[in-house]
Amino acid sequence: MGNVGPSPDQMQAFSQGGDDGAPIVMINLLRYCEEAAYPQGFDASPCSGREAYQRYGALAAQRVASVGGRVVWMGQVQASVIAPDDEIWDDAILVEYPSRKAFLEMVAQPEYQAAAIHRTAALADSRLIA
Repeated sequence: MGNVGPSPDQMQAFSQGGDDGAPIVMINLLRYCEEAAYPQGFDASPCSGREAYQRYGALAAQRVASVGGRVVWMGQVQASVIAPDDEIWDDAILVEYPSRKAFLEMVAQPEYQAAAIHRTAALADSRLIA
């Protein structure tokens, strides 16, 4: 499995990176599982990774908006011009938040955390770059 969620060290470094109150754009690179990999016992109908991510996205968009953020752009990756040969992405998403603090507030929301199970089930690999 690839990198689907941040490590505790990565989240700590990001949260301690300082918040100057300036807007921040998060670059999301996504590679979907062929079939979503929900945990045993989780009540979700079988679906593709892309479909599971759409479940997550519908809920996450509400949480992004709740902290004043917005999706700037989302689309299918057409080609990687500069990247290792084995680094292949399905979609890219740019999400703007009013500040680093706003992003951290969003990911701490119980509603966001409940939605994140769909993201984890959906992805074979990902990158989240601030």
